[in-house]
Amino acid sequence: MSNEIRLAFEHPDARSRATGAAHPLDRISLRDHIVEVEIGAFQAERGKTQRVQFNIVVEVRPLDSLVDDDVDRILSYDKVTEAIATELAAERLNLLETLAERIAERILLEPQAERVFVRIEKLDRGPGALGVEIVRSKDDPVVFTAPPEPGDGPHPQVVFLSNAAIASPHLSGWLDQLEKAEHPVLLCVGPADIAAPQTGHAMTQRRIDLLAIEQNAWVLAARDPRCVVVETRTELDWAMKHGQISVWAPSKIVLDAVDGPSAKGGDAVALALWFARVMHAAAFLSIGKDLPEQTADLVSRVVAADRAAL
Repeated sequence: MSNEIRLAFEHPDARSRATGAAHPLDRISLRDHIVEVEIGAFQAERGKTQRVQFNIVVEVRPLDSLVDDDVDRILSYDKVTEAIATELAAERLNLLETLAERIAERILLEPQAERVFVRIEKLDRGPGALGVEIVRSKDDPVVFTAPPEPGDGPHPQVVFLSNAAIASPHLSGWLDQLEKAEHPVLLCVGPADIAAPQTGHAMTQRRIDLLAIEQNAWVLAARDPRCVVVETRTELDWAMKHGQISVWAPSKIVLDAVDGPSAKGGDAVALALWFARVMHAAAFLSIGKDLPEQTADLVSRVVAADRAAL
């Protein structure tokens, strides 16, 4: 038991050796790799970076012949650091466990990689290091598949609805037309025509402005049962594949974005345009509100709604 406790706090390399198979595999390792990153589930961890340390060991299948000093024939250390950088850049995460799983999965996509030890520790959350360690193998009953590349999957039409359009008696007819279009439909709205509370504090104001948009999203959902409010990328991907009309609740995707929008929460059209780019939209439409000039890089047009009806 004492040996197991000792090993629990050893570097992953020692654990790899202690738990190796009868025919040990070669190993490559990354030690004490520190990155400044925004991560964490607590409010105190939002809006600021902290030091996160990575220790990773990859057990690799030995080559059948001599390496011949050819870097192209081995699993490069760069693949390990690239896996870390790629997953950190994909989205803001709350849990080290999620980050460790994604890094392990990406590394195990490499042909030579057989088993991987991933230890991640936060260095600034207390007097010691707080972390998680996982071990994953290609023999695990998990099917490792290549992560989707940006732009894979359906390309939606993102449609911004003004408040007048939401209240219009023509709403149902517009939705009928959108459903017949080639691309799945993602609806965006702005805040209702009532003043949101003002805090004078940028971070809290952003939250309030985003929540005001989400309140209006539920107003739209009440107007037509086809409009389903969604907040996560997973929900959006599912909805697009199954023909569901989604109304975007922006808080989670905006706040979790590594490279978030520069637009303020109250600038709903600019926020919707950013969302369209994130979703690799095939088209951006607006019903009841003119679009700014910077939409030229999107396939964009303004739906000529009956102004009298609005």
